[in-house]
Amino acid sequence: MSKELLEIKDLYVNAGETEILKGINLKINKGEIHVIMGPNGSGKTTTANAILNNPIYHKENGSIILDGEDITNSKTDEIARKGVFMSFQLPEEIPGISVRNFLKYAKNKITGKPVKIFEFKDELKKYMEELNMNTKNMDRSLNVGFSGGEKKKNEILQMLILNPKLAILDETDSGLDVDAIKTVSKGIEMFKNKKNAVLIITHNTKILHSLKVDYVHVLINGKIVKTGGQDLAKKIEENGYAQYKY
Repeated sequence: MSKELLEIKDLYVNAGETEILKGINLKINKGEIHVIMGPNGSGKTTTANAILNNPIYHKENGSIILDGEDITNSKTDEIARKGVFMSFQLPEEIPGISVRNFLKYAKNKITGKPVKIFEFKDELKKYMEELNMNTKNMDRSLNVGFSGGEKKKNEILQMLILNPKLAILDETDSGLDVDAIKTVSKGIEMFKNKKNAVLIITHNTKILHSLKVDYVHVLINGKIVKTGGQDLAKKIEENGYAQYKY
């Protein structure tokens, strides 16, 4: 069985007439945590959206392979069912749909199997307690009236419940205090196992203070210009991105 979970090959992506990604190459093995770092506008979120084939972005060249299957041109909902999850920098508020019902519906769509209500509620409660979330929030409308930290924890909760092959976390640490970042990091550690992988998109190093990662990739002007271990993030924290040019 192959250890490789995701491979991005020579990926070029445009948004309208603007070229954003200029030949991305990336391999992620099962059991790994990867981080893509870079300044604002470097193409980090575009990379995440390209994996899920967001129709706003157009692939000019390249391919994306998930667990041995080419998903380059698959529809977004198909890619989700194949095991790709993405959290958002600014999670949407959905009035009238409770956290519990949203996750129950999503799990049913992802697995294609009926959700056992009482088992699901127990699982949801367990994860909420682990993430220091108020369990009463499972019956509140999704993200409506939630603080920024609560919304980000809710994204981690969704990841744990849906249990994807690949979790893409876009700016999950943005706007969080130290305690919330530790909780998010704990959720990532709870999720990670030998069969899945995590791709974290960020422009700073806050989340890496409480999370051990395998690889850090520096994305500048649409191209990965440097790859290293966790020590690379420390160098960026000390010296910024100006040292890396493309």
